[in-house]
Amino acid sequence: MTVLSSRYRVGAAIEDELPACVLHDDEADLHATWVPSAGMLGASLVHRGEELLWRGAGVGGYARERKFMGIPFLHPWANRLDEFGYSAGGHDVALDKSSPLLLLDDHGLPIHGLLNADSHWSAPELVADEHGARLLARLEFDRPDLLEAFPFAHLVEIEVRVADGELRVRTTLTATGDGPVPVSFGFHPYLCLRDVARADWRVSFPVRRRWVLDARRIPTGVKEPVEGLEGRIGDHTWDDEFDQIEPPGHFSLRGGDRSISVHYLDGYPIAQIFAPPGEEYVCIEPMTAPSNALRGPDSAMRWVAPGESWSATFAIVCGVD
Repeated sequence: MTVLSSRYRVGAAIEDELPACVLHDDEADLHATWVPSAGMLGASLVHRGEELLWRGAGVGGYARERKFMGIPFLHPWANRLDEFGYSAGGHDVALDKSSPLLLLDDHGLPIHGLLNADSHWSAPELVADEHGARLLARLEFDRPDLLEAFPFAHLVEIEVRVADGELRVRTTLTATGDGPVPVSFGFHPYLCLRDVARADWRVSFPVRRRWVLDARRIPTGVKEPVEGLEGRIGDHTWDDEFDQIEPPGHFSLRGGDRSISVHYLDGYPIAQIFAPPGEEYVCIEPMTAPSNALRGPDSAMRWVAPGESWSATFAIVCGVD
């Protein structure tokens, strides 16, 4: 069933045989598709008829083989851990290398958490009213297999809204157990401008400090100042981590007459920029904590006290000159 407002609509679709939710801002001609049963995946973002997400092997490839595309949710840690274990909040955790929950990088390290393509998100709530087209989905992080790898019971809620020509994603973590919960999640938007070669895109990244990484892409603890990243991409590639994001925290890509901006609105102090050689996308990744944060001191992360909630928000804004 489709619910109507004067400007906004929500509806249902099928993406690679999986049920999807579609949010429409008809006046802005902006349409976002999310697939809760594939790990609350952002599958598509179409503005004025052009797809702005790199879709790789598609929703089916992500759901079945965890081949990344679109906008995946990375939880309970974004990016890498340098070992198969960590100590946090009084818990000593040993990760099982053979666990089907774990995703491993090219160096064999656990990466991007435990919920990739997880199918246990609740039936979504969909509404369209004068405030926009909105989707809310929830996941109770209390299953034994999850708690074995991350022993901090909590509720995750993701609200996606399309309104006023932007896609806004607000993630709320509520500590539901007896102890506090560390915060180190993120998102991995794969952005593309299809009618222009990536070498000719122009970027504006308002970052002022780079975290020096080792050969495994793990932070070394050394940080160096940068003057921000501006200009034509050319042959530049990135797999780099930054902080000291200059307000208002707008990261932009421009090509031809189109632009895409990722706005860090609140709760995301870290930006990972990923643009590997030979690909026609750039990832601007909002992260609530640095890579490998669970392996560091507890003071390096934000903690949510029992019974309390905490949220982080980013937005994607699309433009045409």
